[in-house]
Amino acid sequence: MTPKIYIKNKPATFEFAIEDKLVAGMVLTGSEIKSIRESRVSFNDSYCLFNDGELFVKSLYISEYKHAGYAQHNPTRERKLLLNKKELKKWFAKIKEKGLTIVPLAIFVNDKGFAKIEIGLGRGKKLHDKRETIKNRDLDRDLKRFI
Repeated sequence: MTPKIYIKNKPATFEFAIEDKLVAGMVLTGSEIKSIRESRVSFNDSYCLFNDGELFVKSLYISEYKHAGYAQHNPTRERKLLLNKKELKKWFAKIKEKGLTIVPLAIFVNDKGFAKIEIGLGRGKKLHDKRETIKNRDLDRDLKRFI
């Protein structure tokens, strides 16, 4: 069953060649989860980084919840991602390679009501790779239109 709330980071798949994916939990406040349920999230220039062996997502904009009152959150604060130590060590070793970065691909709310983030290990695309992606997308669109 697909989740009702699924917010995708479309530019990430265009800018990066995704090699591996993981789903992680996030440490959120009450007003943040309510904003996510209203789909008020922006992935603009967001990325993940390691800090003392823990993974954090940075620059992920979750807009303020209008009914929060005094318990408002900072929209661009760093949010801790919840992963197993084994997965963290594996990905930490991989990003030491040149050109790899961890980017958020999507945010969704699962059946239990928890917000999850899908992250991907990506390598930046060159201009000719981006042109090839556009060409393939246009060809697929023309084929679907023909059929």
